[in-house]
Amino acid sequence: MMVQWFPFFCSDREYIIGRRIWESERTYYCLTKGVQCSSLPRRNKPRRVEVYFSSWCIRAVESKRDGQLTACEVLLFHHEDMGIPWEIAKLGVRQGMWGAVKKIDPGLRAYLKHRASGAPISHFASMAQINTKVSPKALESLGSTSNLSEVEALDSASKPSGRNIPKVLVVGGAIALACSLDRGLLTKAVIFGVARGFAKIGRMF
Repeated sequence: MMVQWFPFFCSDREYIIGRRIWESERTYYCLTKGVQCSSLPRRNKPRRVEVYFSSWCIRAVESKRDGQLTACEVLLFHHEDMGIPWEIAKLGVRQGMWGAVKKIDPGLRAYLKHRASGAPISHFASMAQINTKVSPKALESLGSTSNLSEVEALDSASKPSGRNIPKVLVVGGAIALACSLDRGLLTKAVIFGVARGFAKIGRMF
């Protein structure tokens, strides 16, 4: 899939990404990474971002309003190398991330309204409906075969870099999120459990 982005803080960017989605009892795990595609050669503009990893865990949770599973919880671990200084990247995240987050809810409701009208959906929406069913027992086995120390260890010597989602990246995101969320539905145990799952599922990508 080709994605072109037009950020306000740097020149236009282009991504060639591959994506896989797993579903397990109303919980979705999505892994996206930059891939090589010989039929889409690199161009001068827009600049192509090759180092790209993004993982999502999306599940229904109990709503504070009605006590039903009508709310949504999203965990995101993301990394990309846009080829810009770290200070500029931080500025872009600080200025643009909240604006992007605020658009998720109205965008989802517009999508649901569009689907209800019977109108055809886009090619990208059709691709997002392709997922692999995973049993809860399979996910439990992934979490029970190793401990957190195995996830934290970056085995750079045995595997070439760039083929799998780096474990240190996943755990680093988990640590940052766990330290910032001491209360609420997302406990530290859940966050590190999801990080372990992403690290292992990434091997199957």
